[in-house]
Amino acid sequence: MVSTDTKKVLVQSSFCLSFCEEIQIVEVSTDTKKVLVQSSFCLSFCEEIQIVEVSTDTKKVLVQSSFCLSFCEEIQIVEVSTDTKKVLVQSSFCLSFCEEIQIVEKMALKGLTVLEFAGLAPAPFCGMIMADFGARVIRIDRPQPQYSIDTLGRGKESICVDMKKPSGTQIIKRLSETSDVLIEPFRTGVMEKYGLGPESLLSVNPRLIYTRLSGFGQNGSLAKRVGHDINFLAISGLLSTLGRANERPHAPINLLGDFAGGSLLSLIGILLALRYRSQTGQGQVVDNNMTAGAAYLGSWIWKSQELPLVWGKSKGENLLDGGAAYYDTYETSDGKYMAVGALEPLFYSNLLKVLELDENDYPQFGGDQEYIRKALKGKFLNQTQKYWIDKFENIDTCCTPVLSLQEAALDSHNKTNKSFMIDSDGNSVPSPSPLLSKSPAITSAREDPVIGQHTHKILKEIDFTEEKIKELISTQAVKQNSPLNSKL
Repeated sequence: MVSTDTKKVLVQSSFCLSFCEEIQIVEVSTDTKKVLVQSSFCLSFCEEIQIVEVSTDTKKVLVQSSFCLSFCEEIQIVEVSTDTKKVLVQSSFCLSFCEEIQIVEKMALKGLTVLEFAGLAPAPFCGMIMADFGARVIRIDRPQPQYSIDTLGRGKESICVDMKKPSGTQIIKRLSETSDVLIEPFRTGVMEKYGLGPESLLSVNPRLIYTRLSGFGQNGSLAKRVGHDINFLAISGLLSTLGRANERPHAPINLLGDFAGGSLLSLIGILLALRYRSQTGQGQVVDNNMTAGAAYLGSWIWKSQELPLVWGKSKGENLLDGGAAYYDTYETSDGKYMAVGALEPLFYSNLLKVLELDENDYPQFGGDQEYIRKALKGKFLNQTQKYWIDKFENIDTCCTPVLSLQEAALDSHNKTNKSFMIDSDGNSVPSPSPLLSKSPAITSAREDPVIGQHTHKILKEIDFTEEKIKELISTQAVKQNSPLNSKL
């Protein structure tokens, strides 16, 4: 049933912009069996709309779009299948066609409120995942800079608060009273400096999950030092393992420390703390730093250093770090690349058959890897990437094309799995993962919020009067910006 208490319905249109839209129920008529809902964006097309709840007796849904044509659209429910969780509806506005609508269960994190202090990449990614899976994420932005560098802000709201002002810290304290999770990305001592440390906020909200996502942790000689992904990997020990033989350690793209050791492990900590809270009613501090997080990711490397053939040799000479010729990338004649991962003997044998190389001349184990590498390099360079894709298509070799970001979004396999979606700027971006059968993420391509876009709205929700809000704006404790502002 449509909820008349919350007055909200979640829908997703994957036809136009694949965004997640929360629409306000304006009127419910039990006599006419209709629901009038107000959309703040454009819902002019009804193709492939995912909804959280649907009324099986209503048989009609009336939606109103105020963005494009300000029209009222009546959708006739033709058939409801409780087994397949699908509803067949007919749209009379566009093409008068029958469309299947997927019924979606409640989102996994629906009902949670998250306060995310604006930062660089790790905290925003953690917050974005929570927003994708249903949490309300309020990003606390600082007055400067005027534009956000957070490109991971989809599905979030923004309140602009100067936490250096006493009135600003009071706003944050009041927000934390009714929030479930707080994510702060600062160096040790910053939150305590403004009276916003875990001891202070947990005293007013014992159920709060207070998440600290730092570079080097809260203690130790490096706790107050600045750093980036490369520095966290360096101290974790992982950086020493990255790179080719006889070369300096190679700085990878900032995924291991920032996003894996930082964002994802923080999210795991939050979910574990929420589980504990569901059993005890108590919140707690989740203290994750990217140095320790990266080290934890490397647990397998630590535990497998003595495994024969796998590790134990110098950097770049092992099975999985470029030492093996059959676990490497090779250029093709058109300047593209193929990735080879033929670790198992069967796959290696198949690889050589496709390349028309004699396995007796190029033994997988015990052979000269550089000799094998030279032969593979010569073969791959003779043909285009497309040629090799076709050649390896039906053969088990663990050989795949190296796709660019743009190519990955257009790849037929990725399209089949809906691995990418279109954002509000018309660009392809990865879809939320993993896929949950009962409580999936509802992919959102809404624009990232402008700094301070929701300041007024959020202050009203925590009982600030219009007069007080004007005072806070005039004293620059808060800032309200127009959503028409663009971001860099």
